[in-house]
Amino acid sequence: MKLKKIRKKSIADRIFYIGGFAMLGLFVLAIIVPIIYVLIASFMDPTILRNQGISFKVADWTLSAYKRVFENKMIWVGFKNSVIYSVAFTFISVLVTILAAYPMSKRDFVGKKIFNTFFVITMFFGGGLVPTYLLISNLNMIDTIWAIIIPNAFNVWNMILARTYYQSIPEELREASAVDGASELVHFVKILLPVCKPIICVLALYQFVGMWNSYFDQMIYLNNADMQPLQLVLRSILIQNTPEPGMIADIASMAEMSKLAELLKYSTIVVSSIPLLIMYPFFHKYFEKGVMMGSVKG
Repeated sequence: MKLKKIRKKSIADRIFYIGGFAMLGLFVLAIIVPIIYVLIASFMDPTILRNQGISFKVADWTLSAYKRVFENKMIWVGFKNSVIYSVAFTFISVLVTILAAYPMSKRDFVGKKIFNTFFVITMFFGGGLVPTYLLISNLNMIDTIWAIIIPNAFNVWNMILARTYYQSIPEELREASAVDGASELVHFVKILLPVCKPIICVLALYQFVGMWNSYFDQMIYLNNADMQPLQLVLRSILIQNTPEPGMIADIASMAEMSKLAELLKYSTIVVSSIPLLIMYPFFHKYFEKGVMMGSVKG
């Protein structure tokens, strides 16, 4: 039936459909091809990869890069730290965001415009790196988990998404709960939060991925190696096995180190991406609904 409907359309519509599908196909290829390349390259012998390119022959593959990565004890320490940081940051950030968005979504909230102005200003202007570091240092949060969680816990854009989602929920729901004698807290916890599960999942995914992939704040505020997340550990492993231009060593050692560095470059990408690839399917069913309803007021 769908094909018959498309055939009845004009030539211009057909060209538009074909062009749209072609562009969509190119976008999909632009995403899938690099992922496949990195995955296969992480198993390949770097000499064959450099000379012949990608090979699907199992004989040309090797597990030496993954063995080198997983034999490092700091990998497991970094993985544990990343999980702790990402889960704690996601919970605190989503909690703060939905609590701030709820009063901002109410029309009768006193001072709504003033708070909204302050929130928007912070989206365009910040204190800068040095003042922020001095503030974190004066609060004695250097080398603590709070140095990477507290400063970025509240995201204005996420608050706007959650606020718009709240506004899309019918006002009659609040009126019905008020008739039953429910307070604002009871209404928010028992009625509103279950309805807002899609936007909560979207915010959780945003914040978890952001914290999991971040490394700059951790590199500045965490000097203790036992507190560093996975991204910094993988970065250290890659740097340690990359030959420097002025390094004095025999040709064989330099070639072996360069070979290992080429392998580690792809294997570290795969290792750091696996948790996100596993987590995403569980949030996918909420993602589209949460983003669309949080972007346009219903």
